[in-house]
Amino acid sequence: MELSVILPVEAEGFVQSVDVFSLKEVGSTRWFRQHEHIEKLNMQAILNATAMHDEFVKELLVSYGKIPVLIHEMILIEVWKQKVFPILCQLQDFNPKNTFQLYMVIHQEATIINLLETIMFHKDSCDAADDSLLDLVDYCHRKLTLLASKATHDQDDVTGTGNISSVDELKIQSAALEFEISLKAVSVLRYITDHTNSISVINRMLCTHNLPCVLVQLIDCCPWSRCRGGVIEKYINSKWQKIPIEDNLKMTKLDGQVWISLYNLLLKEDCQRKYDFNNFNKNQLLKLRGFLTEVLIDQLPNLAELQRFLAHLAVTDPAPPKKDLIFEQIPEVWSRIVSENSGKWKAIAKYQVKETFNPSESDLRLQAKRLAQTYNLDVMESLLPEKPKCGSCGKEAAKRCSQCQGEWYCHRECQVNHWPKHKKACQLMIEAREKMQGHLKNST
Repeated sequence: MELSVILPVEAEGFVQSVDVFSLKEVGSTRWFRQHEHIEKLNMQAILNATAMHDEFVKELLVSYGKIPVLIHEMILIEVWKQKVFPILCQLQDFNPKNTFQLYMVIHQEATIINLLETIMFHKDSCDAADDSLLDLVDYCHRKLTLLASKATHDQDDVTGTGNISSVDELKIQSAALEFEISLKAVSVLRYITDHTNSISVINRMLCTHNLPCVLVQLIDCCPWSRCRGGVIEKYINSKWQKIPIEDNLKMTKLDGQVWISLYNLLLKEDCQRKYDFNNFNKNQLLKLRGFLTEVLIDQLPNLAELQRFLAHLAVTDPAPPKKDLIFEQIPEVWSRIVSENSGKWKAIAKYQVKETFNPSESDLRLQAKRLAQTYNLDVMESLLPEKPKCGSCGKEAAKRCSQCQGEWYCHRECQVNHWPKHKKACQLMIEAREKMQGHLKNST
C-alpha cells in the first residue's frame, strides 16, 4: 500500500490556510496549528518527489500563491532566532520545565527550507515565488556566508557535559540545526540559478552579493568534508560518514550543487553581461582551476566548459559591465520585519515567556499528542535516505527491537546474537523514554 501523510484534499485545505504571522504571534496556538500543517506538507512533498508521483503539494503551493508566504514565515523565524530567542534565554523568570515548544519554533525554519529545496527544483515554483525570490536570494546569501566562515562547522561535536540547563541544551540544538539549514540553502540557490531570468534577481546575486566569490570560498573550505585521525568524513544524508580511500575524490551532492551554481552564474549570457570581472573577482575565480581535475570533470562533464572559460579569463581582461539604467526591485521581508519590531525585542520576549511558552498541563499534553500524530513513525522511516541496517550483521533490516524501538535486525537469530551487546543500550533508551514521558506528564 502506498504510504502517505495527507490526501490531496487535506493538502489543499492546509495550503489554503497557510498565512502570514507577526513576530509576536510566533509560538501561539494558531501558529502551532500552521506549523503542523507545514510539517505534513513537507513530508508529503518529499514522499511524492522520492517516489516520482504526482507532486500535488508543489502544485497547490504554486496555484494558491503560497510560496511567498512560506518564504516570509522562514525569514520571520530567522529574525526571531536572532533577535528574540537570545533575550528570552537571558530573562531571569524563564526556566521552562519542557522546551519542546521552543524547539518546534526553531525547527520551523529547517522544515520550510527543506520544503523549498523539494519544490524549487521545478521552474514554476521559482516563478511563483515572484518578488519574494529576492528575499530568498538574500536569505541564501546569509546562510552561505555563515557556512563559508565555518561558523556552523562541526556543530555536531558541540555536546553538553555535566548537568546543563534545558535552555543551554536548546542553544546547542539550534546551532547544530543551523548547519543543516545552511546546507539546504546551497541547493535552493542552485535551483534559483537554474531557473531565474529576472534581471533584478541576477543583479542581486552577482552585483550586490557577489555570490560567485562566496561559492569559490565554499569550494575552497568545503565545510561538508573533514579529516579526523587521517580518515576523511563527508556530510551525506544529514550525517557525517566515513569515506573509503577509493571514494575520496567522489563528488557529493553538495559539491555538485555548488559547481552547477558557479556554472550558471558564470556562463549564462545574462549573467556574463552583468558580472564585473575586475582584478579581485578574476583572481578569486581563477582559484577554481586547481579544483577542476579530470576526475571531477568526468563526474560532471559540463564543467569542461567552465574550465575552458577560466582558461580564457586567465589571459584576458573583460570589459566592465555596462551600467544599465533599470528600476531595480529590492527585497522587503527581512527589513520590514526588523523595522516593524525594532525596539520591541525585549517586550516580545517577555510577552512570549508569560503567554506563549508557559503552557498548562492540559495544553502541553494536547500539543504532545498532536505532534506525535504529525511525526508518524512509519512515515518518518519512509523518508530516510537509506534503509535500516541490521545491528548484528549489517544487512538490510525490516524488524525492530520491540522494547526500545531503536535497533534493527534482519532475522530473529541476529537479534538473539546481538542481545548481550544491545541489552545495556536498550535499557538506557527505555529509561530515557519513560523519564521523558514522566517529565511531560509533570510539566506545567
